Amino acid sequence: MVSEDGASSVGDPDAPLAPGSLLHIGDDTLRVEIAPQAGGRIAQIHYRDVAQLVGPGDGFPAAIAWGSYPMLPWAGRIRHGRFDFAGRQWQLPRNLEGHAIHGVSMWLPWTVEAHDPHSVELSLRLPHDLRWPFGGSARQRIEAGPRHLAMILSVRAGAQAMPVVLGWHPWLRKPGRIEFHPSAIYPRDDEGIATRPTVPPTPGPWDDCFVNTREVVVHRDGQRLRLSSDCERWVVYDETAHSTCIEPQTGPADAFNLEPRILEPGESLQAWFRMEWD
Repeated sequence: MVSEDGASSVGDPDAPLAPGSLLHIGDDTLRVEIAPQAGGRIAQIHYRDVAQLVGPGDGFPAAIAWGSYPMLPWAGRIRHGRFDFAGRQWQLPRNLEGHAIHGVSMWLPWTVEAHDPHSVELSLRLPHDLRWPFGGSARQRIEAGPRHLAMILSVRAGAQAMPVVLGWHPWLRKPGRIEFHPSAIYPRDDEGIATRPTVPPTPGPWDDCFVNTREVVVHRDGQRLRLSSDCERWVVYDETAHSTCIEPQTGPADAFNLEPRILEPGESLQAWFRMEWD
């Protein structure tokens, strides 16, 4: 599909996506590879020489399936790609099982605004076409310390008001176990889409969104990784044998229909995500 201004439609999440040229930050203890051309994602993290993510060369080359990528201006699925806003119904391209998934940013090349040995800053101008009809912009900062990785992500509306959700999607190599203590879960219907009201958490395996305000702890290969964020919605996807995704988000899947958050022209939304190794 091609939009009216000639831009191609949103990408196929199952199509291979090459990492392109990588930027490196960190030191001998924590090494981080960033792929600006592949959706501004983190391609790989090594802590004490142990790879933390499913990387681009690990046999899962689809755009949706490797690294740790920012999701914006929405996260998860928008049911059938449709939502009501500003007095009309909008239609986003449907690219996964009849729904619109994970925004537009994970396919687009980000611009490198600054890069030093321990940090990188990236920016992205959001589309203003059928992929995303509101425009706007995004920025992210990724900073590596001796034992931590700090990420800040923001979205700013342009000349138009817009709904927004942002978050991160790390494909963590399969943990031995996780410590996760959410307060509630959004039940999924027969289309696999989150619904309301929330209910007490149910046992896994999961491909679900939770209400969570506590740190998540990941145990693997003798290492202990603590995940924290100011986001209060976390998706956990642990149905694959090789990986578990633990995803902080500012809203649930289908948030434009369930819990819409609106940015007025020029307003912004910012969130942070931190990984820290003990």
